[in-house]
Amino acid sequence: MPTTPAQLQALTVAARKAAGRAYAPYSKFKVGAAILTPAGKIYSGCNVENASYGLCNCAERSAIFGAISNGERRLKIACVVVFTPTDSPTAPCGACRQVIYEFGPTARVISTCRSRARLDHAITDLLPNAFGPDNLI
Repeated sequence: MPTTPAQLQALTVAARKAAGRAYAPYSKFKVGAAILTPAGKIYSGCNVENASYGLCNCAERSAIFGAISNGERRLKIACVVVFTPTDSPTAPCGACRQVIYEFGPTARVISTCRSRARLDHAITDLLPNAFGPDNLI
């Protein structure tokens, strides 16, 4: 499903707003993400840190898990926009790439930042040879 310019704008606004809600007292690196379903629904999330670093959750996964917890039982992701408060865009981490692929094996992933520069990739470019529910034994 192609993403329209209006949808990209709405996703970018939602990701930027979500970054403002991040709980990042340790890294001070506030990240926001927004996902788009094929039905046009947008869900956003932010990173949430913890003193025990392994218990932190990234913005991308927060958005995806939030969509599921809000009733998206057969979640399919068409597009993900990630916003970081940096001068250059930051792509999702490996764990987020795997979770994005699980729910959007054809998803478009766009990383944006305060300078308005952006990276635009297919999830399969960010996670080559990925595995998901369709190729498990």
